[in-house]
Amino acid sequence: MRDTVEPGGDGPEVEEAWSQEDYHHPAAGWGAAVSVARVLTREHAVVSGTRAMLKMNHEDGGFDCPGCAWPDATDGLKLDLCENGIKHVAWEMTSKRAGREFFAQHTVSELATWTDFVLEDQGRLTEPMVYDAATDRYRPIEWQAAFDLIGQVLRSLDTPGQAAFYTSGRLSTEATFLYQLMAREYGTNNLPDCSNMCHEASGRALQAALGTGKGTADLKDWETAEALFILGVNAASNAPRMLTALSDAYRRGAQIVHINPLVEAAARRTIVPHEVVDMALFKSTPTSTLNLQVRPGGDLALLRGIAKAVLEEARTDPKALDEVFLERHTDGLAAYQKLCEATDWRELERQSGLSEADIRRAAEIYSRSKRTLISWCLGLTQHEHGVDTVREIVNLLLLRGNLGREGAGPSPVRGHSNVQGNRTCGIDHRPTTEFLDRLAAACGIDPAREHGLDTVRTIAAMIDGSVKVFVGMGGNFALAAPDTAATADGLRHCELTVHVSTKLNRSHLVRGRKALILPCLGRTELDLQSAGPQSTSVEDSMSMVHLSRGRKRPASPYLLSEPAIIAGMARATLPGSATPWEWYVEDYDRVRDVMAKALDGFEDFNRRVRGPLGFRLRQPARELVFRTPSGRAEFSTADLPDVVPADGVLVLQTMRSHDQWNTTIYSDDDRYRGVKNLRTLILMNRDDMRSRGIGQGALVDITATARDGSTRVLRNYRALRYDVPRGSAAGYMPEMNALVAASDYSTQSDQPLMKNIKVRVVPA
Repeated sequence: MRDTVEPGGDGPEVEEAWSQEDYHHPAAGWGAAVSVARVLTREHAVVSGTRAMLKMNHEDGGFDCPGCAWPDATDGLKLDLCENGIKHVAWEMTSKRAGREFFAQHTVSELATWTDFVLEDQGRLTEPMVYDAATDRYRPIEWQAAFDLIGQVLRSLDTPGQAAFYTSGRLSTEATFLYQLMAREYGTNNLPDCSNMCHEASGRALQAALGTGKGTADLKDWETAEALFILGVNAASNAPRMLTALSDAYRRGAQIVHINPLVEAAARRTIVPHEVVDMALFKSTPTSTLNLQVRPGGDLALLRGIAKAVLEEARTDPKALDEVFLERHTDGLAAYQKLCEATDWRELERQSGLSEADIRRAAEIYSRSKRTLISWCLGLTQHEHGVDTVREIVNLLLLRGNLGREGAGPSPVRGHSNVQGNRTCGIDHRPTTEFLDRLAAACGIDPAREHGLDTVRTIAAMIDGSVKVFVGMGGNFALAAPDTAATADGLRHCELTVHVSTKLNRSHLVRGRKALILPCLGRTELDLQSAGPQSTSVEDSMSMVHLSRGRKRPASPYLLSEPAIIAGMARATLPGSATPWEWYVEDYDRVRDVMAKALDGFEDFNRRVRGPLGFRLRQPARELVFRTPSGRAEFSTADLPDVVPADGVLVLQTMRSHDQWNTTIYSDDDRYRGVKNLRTLILMNRDDMRSRGIGQGALVDITATARDGSTRVLRNYRALRYDVPRGSAAGYMPEMNALVAASDYSTQSDQPLMKNIKVRVVPA
């Protein structure tokens, strides 16, 4: 058990005892319905939440779910939503408020002792707040005074490079565009974002192999594929609407292969809540035809083994490869074929943790399918060799021409609504010359040209003092980033920290010498500007751009929209700027008009985004146009990494619980893994526990040794038996982010190694 603090901070209260049981029920279904009802009741949002459900993800004036980035249904489905989406909306629409009275009652030092759940459970922020060092409290500040403080500090810096402008996935495309415009006009490309920690490897790999940083598949491809390979994805919790696609695929006879160290609930069976008859009859549908429990980091070996088997088959069956496609559209096949032939099956088994028979079974499914789609998430990207692994996915797809046709292609699963749109619309610390030239021409500015800092380098720069101002648009950077102690230390070194948020979180409490909390409108709320109610746009994980319009009365009359906050900061920082910041905020159509000039694929933005379902951004690789050096899709020939841990070492991967969205914790339960009232845990293989003398539920200490030789320890965690491969373990983020040193990031992608933490576990 662990202590929590009741809202109001009156002191610790002992929680209910923890428990664990096997979960054998379908994903979603009645369990999701009951969970949703509890959340709506707890947030006093039964009526408003139910109304919101009827508007979420609808093209007829509805708002886009502020949760995951799964595409909206193309068939007009009226309940295209999920348990976690509703939880997120209820969390935003809560009747609870954290206003000036709340902050007057509690010092920052006191709030720092509260749990993260209790902090966010205080409700919506209502007005801008500034830190008062004399009282150790946040106090109200007028909006203009807050903007003036930001402008004063930013103008006083020796160079623009001493400021960093962080972005979470919650911004609209319009706010994103204005934010990067402000940073670049100010003079820096220090634009770290959450993609640096999640899918940076995907973007770099796809760009190198295909000339595009995005997947090429869309929702129709999911609906027509004959085989679906799902790697490193926990769909039931992270992209629950994918369950509909998986159940539909099973019913039409598609083969579905899940590849993950954990066999998650989404990889077994589901009851989709909007399928009324199935709900009434408790009728579930399988969501897989094969589950392969690869060791953490062993996916590359598995993929290469599948490719090796396909190439072996091609010696006797000329139809095993798409020879025409390979000849016309690819480069480097001969070298890749030689590499596969030279790779020994015993090494593939050792690195993947799977038998040759299992790998060949997956290869047979791939070979028999005429249309194959491969999807993946952070289980692949948060490793040292994440770029190589995603490129291996492309290698495999190319062998049979699974690109540029219906039902096929690469399809990364993005985790947060509009996180892909952030990158599309300019949040990139390494902008291309082409992008900067178009931005300069469209906006009449001279943008910064030197590459900026990503997330891990921003943390290092805050610690050494070379970054003095941190501005965070959404998110909870102090918890989401690796090495939470170092990240907090970096934030405290800053001259000024600014967080644009909807609720109180940990990042507001590890503040700089000067600190601001700026509350913004939520996705569900009416955004009323001088030209009338405004809509914003988002891009989903399959490149569809569509409008979102909130209708609920804002939680406070003092909230501003994200574009308005950005414009206020920009005008105060750049008083002589010719950019019409205030004019843009009056009517977001004006922002979209300039985006149409500055961004490739956004031509005629305002008209196209108002069409049914919006519009899909061009994907040249989908049309077999490859913007690579060779003008073709390029095979890669990476060495097979050694991912087998040393004796006594476990490879730990961090993950979300089911009752969690990113760093927001709804409860200490994890329904799909059978855990109640416990987050400070480590899931282990029973044989690994036995060999260490660790019993079920025993307290253990977990020690991670970083590349730089430093160690980090989490003490008194509970070890629970779970079906994970021997030599591996799992536990929750953000708690376990403390084990990831700031120096432990991929040299290929700069991503923190959240899925590849080398640990030793001993009884406490």
